[in-house]
Amino acid sequence: MVESKNKGVITLDPTEPVWEQVFMVSPLVLIGTREEGGGFDLAPKHMVMPLSWQNHLGFVCSPRHRTYQNINREKVFTASYLRPAQILEASLAAAPRCGEDDAKPSLAAISQMPAEVVDGVFVENGYLYLECELDRIVDDLGVNSLIISRIVAAHVEEDSLRRDDRDDQDLIHDSPLLAYLHPGRFAAIEMTRSFPFPAGMKK
Repeated sequence: MVESKNKGVITLDPTEPVWEQVFMVSPLVLIGTREEGGGFDLAPKHMVMPLSWQNHLGFVCSPRHRTYQNINREKVFTASYLRPAQILEASLAAAPRCGEDDAKPSLAAISQMPAEVVDGVFVENGYLYLECELDRIVDDLGVNSLIISRIVAAHVEEDSLRRDDRDDQDLIHDSPLLAYLHPGRFAAIEMTRSFPFPAGMKK
């Protein structure tokens, strides 16, 4: 790190990951996939994002991970968006595999429910549940890949659904959002303000 020409600004070493040197706000999502042996895996991901206005979802994953391998084989996955009170479930899903069968026994402590369209499961008591079909995989992003999908079914808990008869801030206050602050912190978003869009702005 060196001082930038701009006062108070530090220039980071571009040969090192920028994302390890600052905090950034992301969702925390459990990606569900079918294992080769027939069971289901759940794995936490924070580099998850909408990729279009037309219901495409993408996330970053490593080809070394079982999540990538399962999706590449099965062509479908689920995404469960967690609430702040479910940070323990996220931690359990991040636990390492063990034993001769390379299993993840910690998943037995996570309440699950079946998906309705694709072959998969969700984590119960989240707020948003997406069922996705693989569209394409973009490899060679360093050691990672971008998995791009089409959302074929979506479900939301009633207390998290935006409605014309309910103020957005009231909804967020009553149903806080979980934010992951990489690396290694999380927060509950309970207070928000309307964004000052300029008049006439369009998507």
